[in-house]
Amino acid sequence: MTNLDAVEGLDALTRSLARRTPEQLAALLTRHAEPLARRPAPTELRGLASALWSYETLHQLVVHLDHPRLTVLATAARLSQERAGQAAPGPAAPAPGADYQSLMAHRLSFAHMATEPVPAQDVFAALDATSPGPTRTAAEDALHALCDDGLAAPGEDGTIVVPPRAPQLLAAHDLGPFLAHAPRPVPDDAAAPEERAATVPPTSPHDESRAAVATLAATVERLLASLATQPAALRKSGGLAVREIKRLAKAAGADEPHTRLLLDLTLAAGLIALTRTPSGITALPTGAYDDWLTRPPGARLAPVLAAWCDLWDVPTHTPFGETPTALVRGHDRHAPALRHALLAALATVPLGAGTPLPALPLSEPPKRETDHHTPWTDLLRAADWYRPLAVTRCPMAEERAAHTLHEAAYLGLAAHGTLTPLGRALLTDPQSLDEPLAALLPPLLEQAHFQADLTAVVPGRPSAALTGLLESAADRESEGHAVTWRFTPHSVRRALDSGHTAATLLEDLTRASVTKTLPQPLGYLIQDAARAHGRMRVLPAACCIRSDDEALLKELAAHRALRALGLREIAPTVLVSGRPPAATLDALRAAGYAPALESDTGTTTVERLPAHRATAPAPTRNPQAPLTLAHRLLGLPTQARQPEKERQTEEGDRQTATAGDT
Repeated sequence: MTNLDAVEGLDALTRSLARRTPEQLAALLTRHAEPLARRPAPTELRGLASALWSYETLHQLVVHLDHPRLTVLATAARLSQERAGQAAPGPAAPAPGADYQSLMAHRLSFAHMATEPVPAQDVFAALDATSPGPTRTAAEDALHALCDDGLAAPGEDGTIVVPPRAPQLLAAHDLGPFLAHAPRPVPDDAAAPEERAATVPPTSPHDESRAAVATLAATVERLLASLATQPAALRKSGGLAVREIKRLAKAAGADEPHTRLLLDLTLAAGLIALTRTPSGITALPTGAYDDWLTRPPGARLAPVLAAWCDLWDVPTHTPFGETPTALVRGHDRHAPALRHALLAALATVPLGAGTPLPALPLSEPPKRETDHHTPWTDLLRAADWYRPLAVTRCPMAEERAAHTLHEAAYLGLAAHGTLTPLGRALLTDPQSLDEPLAALLPPLLEQAHFQADLTAVVPGRPSAALTGLLESAADRESEGHAVTWRFTPHSVRRALDSGHTAATLLEDLTRASVTKTLPQPLGYLIQDAARAHGRMRVLPAACCIRSDDEALLKELAAHRALRALGLREIAPTVLVSGRPPAATLDALRAAGYAPALESDTGTTTVERLPAHRATAPAPTRNPQAPLTLAHRLLGLPTQARQPEKERQTEEGDRQTATAGDT
């Protein structure tokens, strides 16, 4: 047998693609953008058909099929292979010790590549869907969806052709009887409506989602700020070291699993990038991070949550024996389909009927006997209908599903065993989250309440400008629904070291005050710190300390805590230190003094925290690219789209010219 049948199958798919409009072909290219991007761009419809039916593309596409489509495809593939075998059976398997020619003849028979058109009625009969009803309707809809996605092609006389590799991909999976509708994750006899109403939790999913995204927004902001100040170094073998994850977790105020999750999400969203430096590969924010800081809170979180849908990994799940890490390329192609299946199953759970998430780590796998039902197994059984190849048929299915649901709860997508409104919006369209997030996150606050106990309270989410000002002059003390900073002599000296003067600091804080005034104790603290600040100067050349206060310098030279500096008096107003300027400054400040750094020209040097940025990743694909490619593949002229302003300008010019002629 040759692969002539496979060639005829590609011809059928090519004819099916040629009958589509440019918009329909562009929609197919958009749906399959990820697997097709791994192959060279097609230049003709036959090349697109070959790409769609290649083993690599099919291997990824079948993971995202629900039970009806997958069952119809598997049944059609089995019938096609049986018909092809009956029409032209391949040679018998060679006997032991056969010669090379016999082995190669059997090898090149392409029996597994045979495709024979199958009447659609035969497929429906094999599924027990011959008579009209819900089962027949579901089978017909699934077949139409397969043809729309290019996973099947309509042949002549009501027959269909499936990819030659489909039997090889699906033969090992027992999909069970055809199910027109998804099983209910909550049994019908679980509870009556009035009993369920009595178990409604005290907080709604909306309130839980609001609290979760508020915490998430603050955590992501602190994580990126920490990376901007001190980039994280990756191991030579790839991924972040454990100590780097611990450092970033402490800075972000999150545990290590969630820190790994946020690192992978911000990398996928383009907010951080991996950059090669002379010392190795480091992770630091991109230029898009600066633009991200100027956006409203909802617009900040939208790309982070959208990146979770397509992540090829479950970052919070670490298989036994592996070291937890982050910022490595994921290889779990089932993870996006697993997320979709679990969210789709949770979307059918009414409020009050959901069950708590299983505790992590799972102590033992749940029992999977057919006669043993638990809320957890019912949920997995329902999710399995939406993506059969990505849920229970994968290794460590229960563990991966449990970690995925905990990630959804942490991101504000699930609560009380059901989906939140934000989770439903993500399930519908991951790229349209700005509006639901704007309803959950109030606008950023530009002003704070300054109190007489030397604290500043922001009753909500502070803006980036207000956060930067308060972080420079005060220490963050607590956060939650309100964020509190405390002013201390050390924190005020930090602001003075960064270039502020007493006048500018008081002016900026007054402008940021709700009452446009500052408490008297805060003003006294800033004035006292400013008077002490700069009374001594640290010179970078040989590290000299100078001050007009001769008694102060004598005190420094005799101070026990400063003996490690090796201070020597070279003039009544000058001391020389044996340590570099940075170490000298740290020692003096640790001893309770307030020195200022001075350059070799005699001017005060402004100390600022370093701000690191990486090169932004490549721009995303043009949204009009699929339509342009569709026109080219169909041999149609590409319609250039004029910008709206140019179109309006030309229209106005034509109207003006017409009026002038009149």
